[in-house]
Amino acid sequence: MNRLVNRPLDQTNRHTLAAVTLSIALSIAIAPLHAPLHAQPSAAPVDLIITNARIYTVDDSRPVVSALAVRGGRVAFVGDARGAMALRGAQTRVIDLGGRTVIPGMVDAHGHVAGLGDALAIVDLVGSTSVEDVVARVVAKFDGKSAGQWIAGRGWDQNRWGDTRFPAHDKLSAALPNNPVILTRVDGHAIFVNKQAMALAGITAATKDPEGGQIIRDAAGNPSGVFVDNAMALVRRVVPAQTRDEVKANVVAAIADAQHWGLTGAHDAGASEQVLDIYEELGRTDEMRFRMYAMISGGRTESAMLDRLIAKGPRSALYGGTLWIRSIKLYADGAMGSRGAALLDPYSDDAKNNGLLVSDPAFLKAISLKALKTGFQLNTHAIGDRGNRATLDAFEAALKEVPVADHRFRIEHAQILNYADIPRFAQLGVIPSMQASHQTSDMYWVGSRLGVHRLPGAYAWRSLLNTGVVIPNGSDFPVEYVNPLISFHSAISRQDANEFPAGGWYPEQVMTREEALKSMTIWPAYAAFQENELGSLTPGKYADFTVLDQDIMRVPTSLVLKTRVVSTWVGGKAVYEAK
Repeated sequence: MNRLVNRPLDQTNRHTLAAVTLSIALSIAIAPLHAPLHAQPSAAPVDLIITNARIYTVDDSRPVVSALAVRGGRVAFVGDARGAMALRGAQTRVIDLGGRTVIPGMVDAHGHVAGLGDALAIVDLVGSTSVEDVVARVVAKFDGKSAGQWIAGRGWDQNRWGDTRFPAHDKLSAALPNNPVILTRVDGHAIFVNKQAMALAGITAATKDPEGGQIIRDAAGNPSGVFVDNAMALVRRVVPAQTRDEVKANVVAAIADAQHWGLTGAHDAGASEQVLDIYEELGRTDEMRFRMYAMISGGRTESAMLDRLIAKGPRSALYGGTLWIRSIKLYADGAMGSRGAALLDPYSDDAKNNGLLVSDPAFLKAISLKALKTGFQLNTHAIGDRGNRATLDAFEAALKEVPVADHRFRIEHAQILNYADIPRFAQLGVIPSMQASHQTSDMYWVGSRLGVHRLPGAYAWRSLLNTGVVIPNGSDFPVEYVNPLISFHSAISRQDANEFPAGGWYPEQVMTREEALKSMTIWPAYAAFQENELGSLTPGKYADFTVLDQDIMRVPTSLVLKTRVVSTWVGGKAVYEAK
């Protein structure tokens, strides 16, 4: 052939080449009329087809479609009904959603799963209006309990009472004199106990405040019944431990509750070794049906456990992609509501108080170095501006010693930031993992804590987004309600459920709806190194999605919180369906 091409053509060769060319052309033209010898085989049938829906994929290449198909637990197709139905087989389940809305499965980027399970099992104090209301709720649920048995509750918040001072134990002690009572504040950073509990713990006026903790006292110096941050351990050390079966039952209940609200996964912000073992058991027995990104609880008292688990190395997508154990959770400071968040300047309503650093900077740096050297992500709770600066400083110092390109270290909450520290997140590659619902819960009283001059750095989502970072959103359940649409609504409005305040609280910090949706889907996936597997309805990724009865991307803001979850799907299988 090369010889024919490379030499001049004579008349005979020209005729020969023409004949060959005509023969090839006729073969090509006639081929479709005969058996398709080289046709592509038809695609295998899919397991599930969703049609007649408005589907937000969170995939910029195909952002809104009307149908999707699932095969083997993963997205096989997104597009229109014609394309999806071409993949239908004899066993394919086809669901017409009647125009409902589908979004990728929502993931809470910061929750406490075992804590939620505990809260579901004990007395609910959320929304209590006074110390008298707290006592009444505890008595109503536990009156008649055998003397000596511990009574637990969670959810009180003195900032919502007419008298916003911390409560005193006298009324609680009088109502329940024969049972030790321990009631955890809504943020988990303080407990309220009665006289019997303090007696069992051996706490008297002579008991000293531990480092990183505070015992609230009356005018005479006697413990009033409230213990903040590290001081909580003084009482908790004498509370009987739950059995493993009790913990497991609570974890299972918490996962079911999360699925009810449309969540297909959660980042568990501080799991004990026992809880991690329960997750593995649920994964082995195919009972998880949830994407659990579990952070190893890594405080000073848990160093031995942390070393044991780090020795196993980072582990991802265990048990069919239901469990990740590749991150560590620390605490830098306390919480704003209990004045434990560490501030650079004193609280505006407590001039002698700068809050509490519950971990010293040297410890934060040491664990940062350990995480960088072993391939673990480090996620550190920091709420006050001093707590956030101390954490950023520790991260920066560790990264200078052990540079890692894609560490994705996180600061959990990042609520109050000095304006000079906002650019440092992007500069250091640190992810601010925030909870939009904290802003709408705290806005009524946080100004009195901080003063107006510090509020521009409070819950500053837009200021952070403008630097180029992403913000994975969550609820911090059971601190806030599990419902992820509360945080979605807060993110786009900075208003409460009653549309207060008009125009939003510091509205220049709002997210767009597109950003708010990403903050519950693809951004949590990125914050957990899962963006190639989760977070968008892209072919090849896990088929995790949530069906809603309203289009949260288009309805008026006032209607977002009226949206209900129709069903929740993990790996193409329904894990919750509304009755």
